[in-house]
Amino acid sequence: MAIKKIMCFCGSGLGTSFVMEMNAKKALDQLGITGVEVVHSTIDDVMEGAADLFICSADLLPNAEKAGKAIGLKNMVAMKEIKEKLQAAFAEEG
Repeated sequence: MAIKKIMCFCGSGLGTSFVMEMNAKKALDQLGITGVEVVHSTIDDVMEGAADLFICSADLLPNAEKAGKAIGLKNMVAMKEIKEKLQAAFAEEG
């Protein structure tokens, strides 16, 4: 399944998820990946069909994996980590 929507989330859906959204957008741009909607939200919005890929902190990864394909970040604001994991996720889809 093609990744067309990414949801970045944290517990409250405010600061951290917004930073992850901005960094994901920057990383996608640097990777030359277009046509992907990136949003941020709270853990309460994480459900199957809400996004094609979820991005969160490593401790929230089990919640995300119940809803679909997910990336857990050790450092939620590290551009290098998010770029590497997004590159791998898009490489997997073919």
